[in-house]
Amino acid sequence: MICLFTLLVVFNLLVSQCHGGCAEVDSLTEAVAGEGFLLGCISCKRREEVSARSTVDWHFKPPGEEEFRHIFHYDHPSAEILHEDFSGRLEWHGTKTRDIQIGAIYIHNVIFNDTGTYRCTINRTLFLPHYDQLVAVVKEVELNVVAVANRELTVVISEIMMYVLIVVLQLWLVVVLVYCYKKISEEHEARDARKALKAQAEPLESKDICDGVQLE
Repeated sequence: MICLFTLLVVFNLLVSQCHGGCAEVDSLTEAVAGEGFLLGCISCKRREEVSARSTVDWHFKPPGEEEFRHIFHYDHPSAEILHEDFSGRLEWHGTKTRDIQIGAIYIHNVIFNDTGTYRCTINRTLFLPHYDQLVAVVKEVELNVVAVANRELTVVISEIMMYVLIVVLQLWLVVVLVYCYKKISEEHEARDARKALKAQAEPLESKDICDGVQLE
């Protein structure tokens, strides 16, 4: 799933550079301790022909606390880690232009204390013909850090279907082999029967020929 989201992020980066479409994909919500994790945040600009400039801020709130901590700020091309708990562990993985549509960040070496609520805020200024319009988009991600990745239901179902298919194919192969063996055996028996009938018929034909000669 992480790879899938990464591919979607890359796709959105490419289409944004080509002035194409944009698809908003929700972030994953489960990280594994000791591994990396991509916090997703996508906000598509509705009018591609309008130029814009954006900044992105990430805040974090641990479980049981009421206040968010400002942990990251991006204003192209500079990125700042603003909280010591994330020092050296956050990396910008969003749009690398001033017109930001993907505000994703990557957490290196995830720890259990990273569990909590993450808030992504994209402040976008649209440069319209007669005035500038400020638009703020806020998205939240409830992240849960686990020791071992939980296997998704779709993966389990896929594996079950694979084993079922293997068993079915094996049974089908056995049935085909049995059918072919019976078919070959029947052909051998029929051929032997024809040979036997032919062998029996040959003396009778010889006797008839001899009888005809004697009659003459």
